[in-house]
Amino acid sequence: MASSGAFMVAAVLGLVLISAPAARAWSAEGHMLTCQIAQDLLEPAAAQAVKNLLPEEAGGDLSAMCVWPDQVRHWYKYRWTSPLHFIDTPDKACTFDYARDCHDPSGAKDMCVAGAVANFTSQLMHYKQGSADRKYNLTEALLFLSHFMGDIHQPMHVGFTSDMGGNSVNLRWFKHKSNLHHVWDREIILTVLAERYGKDIAAFRQDLQHNITKGSWSDESSWKDCADIMSCPTKYATESIGLACKWGYDGVHDGDTLSEEYFASRLPIVTRRIAQGGVRLAMFLNRAFGDHKAHSSGDVAAPVNLAVAHDDEL
Repeated sequence: MASSGAFMVAAVLGLVLISAPAARAWSAEGHMLTCQIAQDLLEPAAAQAVKNLLPEEAGGDLSAMCVWPDQVRHWYKYRWTSPLHFIDTPDKACTFDYARDCHDPSGAKDMCVAGAVANFTSQLMHYKQGSADRKYNLTEALLFLSHFMGDIHQPMHVGFTSDMGGNSVNLRWFKHKSNLHHVWDREIILTVLAERYGKDIAAFRQDLQHNITKGSWSDESSWKDCADIMSCPTKYATESIGLACKWGYDGVHDGDTLSEEYFASRLPIVTRRIAQGGVRLAMFLNRAFGDHKAHSSGDVAAPVNLAVAHDDEL
């Protein structure tokens, strides 16, 4: 049975499904792939918890709701979530420092995608306390965590401050206008879907899952290294800014035309980050909902109801 929180989300789901597309992180396809990969890797307890928390309209499919945080981020009720989708880092520093970088434009601490992943994971650990715990909307926590795990693995979501993660680097992708951020959000994904899969996202997902199963990535066994689940988002953000510097920004200038060479050389990075996001999301959900003895090497940080913390904006 779906939770009361699920019904609260379902109340706005119909409006979301018919609303105009909002600003994206990964494309809708990228987020769906991350969530599909994750759901297929869930242990029984986590799989059941996810189904319990999802709105009935999702039909038990986590990927059906993975774009929800993008679609509501500019709504009045949820505008406080907008800074949670990204991290702005100092130009060309190519490093992430949580204390330095994880804040919103007003300086409020923990208001970035790394802070959001840790916070909503911590909220989900309250699931076992049962429906009597009404402090957190666990349906929303599930949807936010699932989405933000995708965002933190998109390299340009941990980009430079001055260009807003590549959003102001205007260029052409093959023959149409775009910007560097959108190239990583969606252009590379949509191009590979069109050129190699006949726009069949299921075929693309099967290839990604096959690569995970057969261990196509040499370091795949280390993807789930996470002794302290509350600090691992810092690791993921550090990976992303490193990739943004090496593969995103390098050699790219405002007004450039990016085409086949950029696509072919960056596609492996995109597919790997989608796969990593899925594997790691499954790990987080399995730890939050499963019977694991320890979720962290130390005390689990007390979760913050970020919506309540920002009541002044609601």
